[in-house]
Amino acid sequence: MIVIDQVSKQFKDKKQLVKAVDYISLNIKEGNVVGLIGENGAGKTTLLRMLCTLIAPDEGTITIDGDNIYTHKEKVRHRLGVLFGSETGLYNRLTARENLEYFGSLYGMSAHDIKNQIEMLAKRFGMRKYLDRRVEGFSKGMKQKVAIARTLIHDPNIVLFDEPTTGLDITSATIFREFIYQFKGEGKTIIFSTHIMDEIAQLCDDIIMMHKGQIVYEGKLEELYETENSRDLNYLFTSKIVRGDLYV
Repeated sequence: MIVIDQVSKQFKDKKQLVKAVDYISLNIKEGNVVGLIGENGAGKTTLLRMLCTLIAPDEGTITIDGDNIYTHKEKVRHRLGVLFGSETGLYNRLTARENLEYFGSLYGMSAHDIKNQIEMLAKRFGMRKYLDRRVEGFSKGMKQKVAIARTLIHDPNIVLFDEPTTGLDITSATIFREFIYQFKGEGKTIIFSTHIMDEIAQLCDDIIMMHKGQIVYEGKLEELYETENSRDLNYLFTSKIVRGDLYV
């Protein structure tokens, strides 16, 4: 269970303070696939960066299974896999295998466990043909597969993705969605932001709608459809912004 309690974060922009996340509270259940939507600047990426301990909130707390993620950073980080959009985190001069070995070692994995995990991920993601090639020559889709494998090398139970299909071709985006189905079947908790409403509709159990750092809806996708008597997510999101809805 992820518990976000009255979390806020602000930044300076041209000598002005901008509140990126404005005292939000959420409970995210284990094993759920959660979609995070909102316009650019809504606070989605800031929220995800706080969840993965890259930045700390100004106020409020975040706990995972009862552990405060800022006082137990190392313990929490071993439970998390993180991929931020086009930031693959890969080293171009290394092969795909060498990249995975390096990141596995950062998590304190043994050489034996790293080798077994790489073999499993290479088979699962169809990477065997280019596992020992340098990453610098890879297509975007190939890099994305290695980046997802890098995210999963230590077998995390919570995975955070920030707009993971941005810039991918149809085939690569479809492969990513298939990965989400697989992760869900393994009981992993997935939180991902996207501007593609079809991804939310196809993949998610729950949805979080953000607007100007605040929550306008948080809950089951099917309950949202039923309450609003519509399955058009673009319309539903726009409607909640226009109405000024705030989730309580």
